[in-house]
Amino acid sequence: MKHLILSFTAVSLLASCEYREDPPEPEPTESATPRAEATNSIFDTEAGVEIAPEPLLPLEVTVGFPEGGTELDEEAMQAISQILESEQLAFGGAIVLRGHSDAGGNDTVNERTSRERAEAVAAQMVAAGIPEDRIEIIAFGEQNPLEPNALPDGTPNEEGRAANRRVEVTVEVPEGAVRRASPSPAASPSGATGS
Repeated sequence: MKHLILSFTAVSLLASCEYREDPPEPEPTESATPRAEATNSIFDTEAGVEIAPEPLLPLEVTVGFPEGGTELDEEAMQAISQILESEQLAFGGAIVLRGHSDAGGNDTVNERTSRERAEAVAAQMVAAGIPEDRIEIIAFGEQNPLEPNALPDGTPNEEGRAANRRVEVTVEVPEGAVRRASPSPAASPSGATGS
C-alpha cells in the first residue's frame, strides 16, 4: 500500500507540472543593426574597402626668425599660411605660441625678444580672423635651445643661434577628432599633407 501511495503521489506531481518551452528569441529589428554611418568610416571607392578614420593630431609648426629681430620673412609667412589652412585650426582649439631666442643677449632682452616674436605671429593670425582669446603666448627666451649657441671652442655657433630664434606653434584639437576624407594622391596638389 505504501508503494501505491508513493506511486500515486509521484504521478500527481508529474501531472501538475506543465512542459514549458522557452519563448523564441525576438527577431532583430532595424534599430538593433549597426549602421554604417555611425562608424565614421570612409569608403575607398578605388580599393573597394572601408577605411577606419585616421585620428587628427595637434598641429606643430615652427616659425623661424633666422636673421634675428621680430620681422616675419617669406618662410615665416609660409609657415603661418600652413597653420591658417590646416584642418586642426578649424576645430577651434587653443593655439599656443612658444617664443624662443638665442643666447646672444642678456636674459631680460632675450625674454622680451622671444615674446615679441610670438606676438608678431599672433598678430598675423588675428589679422587673418583668428580670435585673440584662442591664442596663448609663452616667452622662453634662451631657455630651450634646439642647437648649441656656442661651438666647442666657445665661439658663437651662428647656425645654431639662427635655429634657436623661433616660435613653436601648437594648434590643439579635441580628443577623438579625426581627419576629413582626403582626395586621392593623384587629386591632391603636389602630394601636400596637412600636418
